[in-house]
Amino acid sequence: MESKYTAIRDIILKHIPGIGNYPTSIKGVRIVRRDNPTEFLRCFYNPTCILVLQGLKQMLYGDENLIYTKGQYVVSCTDIPVSSRVAEADSEKPFVVLILELDSNIISNLIIETKLSSAVDSDEKSLAIADTDEDLLDAFYRLAQLLDKTESEQQILSPIIIKEIYYRLLTGPLGNQLRLINTKGTRSNQIAQAITLIKANYSVKLNMDEVAQKVNMAPSSFYRNFKKVTKVSPLQYQKQLKLYEAQRLMLSGDYDAATACYQVGYESPTQFSREYKKMFGNPPKTDIKKMAAV
Repeated sequence: MESKYTAIRDIILKHIPGIGNYPTSIKGVRIVRRDNPTEFLRCFYNPTCILVLQGLKQMLYGDENLIYTKGQYVVSCTDIPVSSRVAEADSEKPFVVLILELDSNIISNLIIETKLSSAVDSDEKSLAIADTDEDLLDAFYRLAQLLDKTESEQQILSPIIIKEIYYRLLTGPLGNQLRLINTKGTRSNQIAQAITLIKANYSVKLNMDEVAQKVNMAPSSFYRNFKKVTKVSPLQYQKQLKLYEAQRLMLSGDYDAATACYQVGYESPTQFSREYKKMFGNPPKTDIKKMAAV
């Protein structure tokens, strides 16, 4: 397996012009390189599988402190707020990962098509780490090899290989929660639907009891299961979405703190600045200046 890790890493490094997070010519596949350790940054892990090829990263998920490194993969079943940092990396041995975005529609259809056993509602986490087995690594190796192929070959073969990766994930150690999130009628799937609703309406005031009603859950069950999946309450989740979007708008250069504040639904710049500083550690202007310099 060591030789395949090395081969995938070398293919990725060949396609990365420098440090950063880059899309590839294969839909849903991104590649990342970091040459130095980083500070903790708050972010959302979207539904993804992250294959670690070199280096080490630390992640805070709720009250859990997680470490992942080469030989492991991370699955985020839905949009999860975390804090993370690259803990080990240098120019000789950079932190390198391959990220595959997860398509819930394809996964849901695959669960039905393959007649996988029903997932069991449990306390399993919606973001977790597991060791990579040989079959999963081999599928990722073939996916990485496509980066060196023609666009037409990528378009034909990548969906086949990605579908195999989904199957390996669904039948692997983290497959139960992935099946729960993507199987209609489960509590986890109802929470995923609620997350979609909150994301689509993050800038407006939401009545979370009404959100619970829309996904056919009693409020008490909704609040309990939402926090089990995301590690935060629905209102905290919406607030974090607002602040992340405000940060993104300011980083684009088209918005200052005041205009970003109103764009994401805040009515008071003072409250916005206070909550922004509490979340990101610095007032908006200072934070954006610091991030732009990185």
